[in-house]
Amino acid sequence: MAAGNVNPFNVSDSEEEAEQRQDGADTERSPSDEAQGHSLGPFSPPAYSDPAALLSSNRTSPSVDGIPASAAAVSGIGAETRVSLDAIAAQLLRDQYILTALELHTELLEAGRELPRLRDYFSNPGNFERQSGTPPACKEQGVGPGGPLNRAGSISTLDSLDFARYSDDGNRESDERVAVLEFELRKAKETIQALRANLTQAAECEIASQERKNYKSSPETQEPIRPLEKRALNFLVNEYLLKNEYKLTSITFSDENDDQDFELWDDVGLNIPKPPDLLQLYRNCGNSQPLHRDNVDVAVSVDPSDLPGDYFTQEPVQQTDVIQQQQQQEVVQELEYQISLLNSEKQSLAEQIKKLQSDIQALQRNVSSEPTAGVKSTPSKENPKCDKPPLDNGQYLDIRGVTETDSSSDTTKTSTSTTIATDCTENSTTATQPHSKLKANGQQSKSSVQFDQPNRKLSPAFHQALLSFCRMSADSRLGSEVSRIADSEQSVMLMLGRCLPHIVPNVLLAKREELIPLILCTACLHPEPKERDQLLHILFNLIKRPDDEQRQMILTGCVAFAQHVGPTRVEAELLPQCWEQINHKYPERRLLVAEACGALAPYLPKEIRSSLVLSMLQQMLADDKADMVREAVVKSLGVIMGYIDDPDKYSQGFELMLLSLGDPSERVVSATHQVFIPAFAAWCTELGNLQSQLIPSLLTRIEKLLKGEYGLDEHKLHMYLSALQSLIPSLFAVLLQNAPFTSRVKLQGDVPPIEVTRFPRPASPLQDVATIVGSREQLAVLLHLYDHQLQHEGTTGWDSLLWVVNQFLPQIIDIVGRINVTSSTCVHEFSRFFWRLCRTFGKIFTNTKVKPQFQEILRLSEENVDATAGNGILTKATVPIYATGVLTCYNQEEDRKLLVGFLEDVMTTLSLSHAPLDSLKASFVELGANPAYHELLLTVLWYGVVHTSALVRCTAARMFERVLRGMSEALIDKRVAPALITLCSGPEFSVRISTIPAFGTIMETVTQKELLERVKMQLASFLEDPQYQDQHSLHMEIIKTFGRVGPNAEPRFRDEFVLPHLHKLALCNNQQTVESKRIDIATQLFEAYSALSCCFISEELMVNHFLPGLRCLRTDMEQLSPEHEVILSSMIKECEIKVENKAIGEAQGSISIAASLVGEDAKTKFLSKMGQLTTSGAMLANVFQRKK
Repeated sequence: MAAGNVNPFNVSDSEEEAEQRQDGADTERSPSDEAQGHSLGPFSPPAYSDPAALLSSNRTSPSVDGIPASAAAVSGIGAETRVSLDAIAAQLLRDQYILTALELHTELLEAGRELPRLRDYFSNPGNFERQSGTPPACKEQGVGPGGPLNRAGSISTLDSLDFARYSDDGNRESDERVAVLEFELRKAKETIQALRANLTQAAECEIASQERKNYKSSPETQEPIRPLEKRALNFLVNEYLLKNEYKLTSITFSDENDDQDFELWDDVGLNIPKPPDLLQLYRNCGNSQPLHRDNVDVAVSVDPSDLPGDYFTQEPVQQTDVIQQQQQQEVVQELEYQISLLNSEKQSLAEQIKKLQSDIQALQRNVSSEPTAGVKSTPSKENPKCDKPPLDNGQYLDIRGVTETDSSSDTTKTSTSTTIATDCTENSTTATQPHSKLKANGQQSKSSVQFDQPNRKLSPAFHQALLSFCRMSADSRLGSEVSRIADSEQSVMLMLGRCLPHIVPNVLLAKREELIPLILCTACLHPEPKERDQLLHILFNLIKRPDDEQRQMILTGCVAFAQHVGPTRVEAELLPQCWEQINHKYPERRLLVAEACGALAPYLPKEIRSSLVLSMLQQMLADDKADMVREAVVKSLGVIMGYIDDPDKYSQGFELMLLSLGDPSERVVSATHQVFIPAFAAWCTELGNLQSQLIPSLLTRIEKLLKGEYGLDEHKLHMYLSALQSLIPSLFAVLLQNAPFTSRVKLQGDVPPIEVTRFPRPASPLQDVATIVGSREQLAVLLHLYDHQLQHEGTTGWDSLLWVVNQFLPQIIDIVGRINVTSSTCVHEFSRFFWRLCRTFGKIFTNTKVKPQFQEILRLSEENVDATAGNGILTKATVPIYATGVLTCYNQEEDRKLLVGFLEDVMTTLSLSHAPLDSLKASFVELGANPAYHELLLTVLWYGVVHTSALVRCTAARMFERVLRGMSEALIDKRVAPALITLCSGPEFSVRISTIPAFGTIMETVTQKELLERVKMQLASFLEDPQYQDQHSLHMEIIKTFGRVGPNAEPRFRDEFVLPHLHKLALCNNQQTVESKRIDIATQLFEAYSALSCCFISEELMVNHFLPGLRCLRTDMEQLSPEHEVILSSMIKECEIKVENKAIGEAQGSISIAASLVGEDAKTKFLSKMGQLTTSGAMLANVFQRKK
């Protein structure tokens, strides 16, 4: 046997050991001798092959005389060595004394001196499997005296049961045996997978030497983190988080690393010692100082006498270096030993799998009663034809060798025979094989490949032994795949189906989308349903949390798959994968499912679209908590609505629309308007129930909301009205498609193009009328005919348009008249609805169909002005919605004149009839939000300023307050302030009082000093002029305005003007004799002081004005409203405490002046110390630490 392949298990007797022990006792080994070593077998120590050398490995037990093994190996000169327990164990296992070795192992365990060799041997079930070959411990040595060990019965493997023996049905013997073998094969594969994972550390250490040189030569280049290092760091980080009470962070960290068990350190890797925790590593990271080491040149065959005299008597530090080197070598040897054990076990399991696969194939051939290809051992002969070749092996150019056959030929009974597996369909010629594990049976162009034979007389056994030095192996899974070359598309698909599940886990997450084409092609063309299902499962689980781009790639692949395989396989293979992921913990995966349902909708059977897929999406819409998932669900539902053709599903679609509109997420509601509602409306148009069911259903729900007993639910009103607004383009498209001129539509070149501003901007392409009718050219022709029909030919016979004019518009106008005019939200929603409706249906339709219906209602109410009835419809929301939704949709000069005239008429009518001004206020607020209408509104108000009636002028003065917010200061200075001063110069006190809120709003919103001074002078004249002293309503309005604008006004205005005058008003109110006026003023003062108490007030103002005013007010409230008096007492107490605290603080501040002089020297020292700091800001905290 070659020296390079020495294995302790392969030595038949102990003569060689005796010689090695004798050599170890009589000679002194040099370091170079120890460094040479030998090549190792799977179970041998990695650095030494003789028992004496085993003492230097940490796998040996301590020597009997108590001398450490490492020390014995270092001294090693003239020392009497004894046989180690590890060598005894190796000899027992080598000679197959298994029970004796087991008893030794048990006694050592009880004594606490466990041997790794025995532990690994007895913990490896592969050493006791029933195999056709030799056990791993006896390989290449033949079977021991007891023969192969029989495998014990096991519940976990079921292989100890002979099903045929206990079965009455003998025909089922093969089927049951196949099932058992398949189970064993699956368990063995799982075991190999686990062992492969545990070999991570060893595999990662095999970095190319050039890469290591690169990392060493450039220190700034950091070596990339390895998976094993990442798992270890993850474990330590999670342990640190738990120890320091960062539990939520730990939970999140564990979720992001769900492939790792943080409760078990052994999950990190095999036989890896656990390092200290992060805190200990941090404390020790800078403490280790490199030790000085002396280098000694070592040469091969150096005599000990040639070394320096003090080589073995170096300083203590040098001895420590030697010991550390020995310990490191022992660690490396132990790791190499573990790797060899795992490799051996892996090879053993691979052989088992190979045998089980061959057994399964044989049994399957027996069950199907089909002839199989014979295995020939003689030179080239023609093979009999097979009726049906095997699915796999018959389509490969197999270069693997067959080591076990059932042939009775003499050549198969010897180890030097050459066996050749032939193809069932082709003739082949054989040649003497150079290796027992490899064969050449390639087919090229339906002719066998022939090789030149050497004119030599070497025996086949010599050829076999000679080629054994060529390192080739077909025993492993990968080797088996490499040794077979596919020669057809089907065999390529079979190979990819076997290899992809092993390739995917080892590809970086960021690059796994590169595997999508390979997975999809294999899944499309693979003949086995189970393999296709596994590949699609890999596709949907390819990336743990796929981003947008990765999801797009997967969806593109799914669509390509669906286009290739057809609806049946999409239903049977792709949909189950979606169903499995519907409740996945990661929202990105659920998002992928939601998007896939929409993308696959065109390729599914129509029954599945309207049943299973619709139910899946409905469940996700109702149950999923992630906004982005529900958004994708709504979009996919829209796609489904574009392909569904079952009229019975209309009610379900309507409920889905309402559910989507009521979603709390704005993203989901937006997706509903952009995708779902247009698609659902298109389906309703085809069904013919857009005007008969969908729109009337929404109007009915709005009317029910207005009749509610518990008030109007504005959220639901917005929901239904926004749905109606999204249906306007579809409604207009129905009018065009069902018009009388449809038959005359022809694409002509002279049709004018559509104006850019003809339609309002759509929320999505699906709401574009051009998209709905087909094209922009088609829409241009239809619009030209539509305008001509309305202007010249009328609407006779145009049922869809007559429904809009005679049913839809009157119903929606009636609803407008019943909403609350003070609700700015409702007014705004209906205003936007009518604006979009009028802009979509066109100017002619608006002028001839919409405006007349509003004007008829408003004109009738104008003729019957009645103060007691509140002037009917003019006080309702019809006024602001008509003004802001209908009259503003077109901005021509005549349109603006019409709007100005309408507002002037409404203001005059409401003022003269003493009716509430809420409708006019709502109109001004809605129009004032758009700066484009500020000039127009000021024109209307100037009309009121110069009106002859004081009632109209009062109304105009109060309307200024509604338009000032958002108006430019230049416009206020030039237009508003002169108008207000003009109103103040009038003789009526009521008009002057009406200007006070507008003056207060100017003080609140304007920053121009000159303008503020003018307003301040005007307000001062109201308060200080004697003619206003008895004006109770004026004082009420001023106090209310101060309370409203005081917190937001300029602080100087508040301190110098508001607070002093409030104090005066409170003082005067104490002397008021009319109780009703006194309580009115006191109530308004209470509201004003409550609002101003939240502002910053200086101590001087607090003492001189604020507290005295509160005390005067408390005097009034003690007599008029005791409940308010309690609150005022509390406010006064709080203010007094603030004043006292400020006084105490100032007293302490005066005392601290002397102390600050004393501490000036300390301050100087401190600042000088701060200036000397040159370290980072993180070290600043050390300055303030107390000395210990």
